Amino acid sequence: MTATPTHPADPVPDPIDPIDPAPRVALDAQAAQPVILQRLTLADPFRWLARGVQDVRAAPGISVFYGVCFCCMALVLGWVFRTRPEYTMSLASGCLLVGPFLAMGLYDTSRRREAGLRPELSESLTCWDRHMGSMGMLVLVLVVLELLWGRASLVVFAVFFNTGMPSTTGVLQAVFNPQNWSFVAVYTVVGGVFAALVFSTSVVSIPMILDRDTDALTAGITSMRVVLENTLVMLLWGALITAIVTLSLWFWGVGLLLAGPVLGFASWHAYRASVTPPQLPPAAA
Repeated sequence: MTATPTHPADPVPDPIDPIDPAPRVALDAQAAQPVILQRLTLADPFRWLARGVQDVRAAPGISVFYGVCFCCMALVLGWVFRTRPEYTMSLASGCLLVGPFLAMGLYDTSRRREAGLRPELSESLTCWDRHMGSMGMLVLVLVVLELLWGRASLVVFAVFFNTGMPSTTGVLQAVFNPQNWSFVAVYTVVGGVFAALVFSTSVVSIPMILDRDTDALTAGITSMRVVLENTLVMLLWGALITAIVTLSLWFWGVGLLLAGPVLGFASWHAYRASVTPPQLPPAAA
């Protein structure tokens, strides 16, 4: 009787991204590739928005879920403005911090559509768990910026309203009162500086971490490089985001049901247009 040869058990494969079937060594090779930026034109932001609308139509269920999340954020922001207006800028900066991470699920949806896969809400909700280390470091940086922004906002209020924090009506009167132009100017400059820092750090860093599994430092520096090398385009993109969000905040933020998902999807396409996609090694291609 011939003995049947035994074979060692097959090794358990390393967990990999379901979108990219390459082994872990290929993923590491992608992350190690030099980041090559692409030149942008002033027409590109409008193309990103158009592609964002296409993604909304292709994944309406996922879009509605995230749109409701953005709308809830707007409702909370409105409640704080009515009750504690001095914390409005702090919460607004918090929304700028939470928004990109919430939009990470939208980035994953657009990424799956590019790969020819069916988008799934469950996958979009857990896409960040494979990038905890890098995301944690980026969260830390953005949290520090958010805390500094909030503190600076309170200092501005304290300097110009030394008799006490104003009510919501007082804030509105201060903004539209020509005698308080110095307060409006300082408040705008302080908010603009921190908004620019947050925007520059996160405009392509979060989708880049999702796509390449790179470290937070590389992603943040790449994001700033994109802004510096395409300043006019990124200024236009930031202005479009600000205008769309501001208009959406009317009527209790209901407009964010659509604007939130569109901007989230469009941000993924902004990353795709700004950073050259990594190339697979020949053995993994």
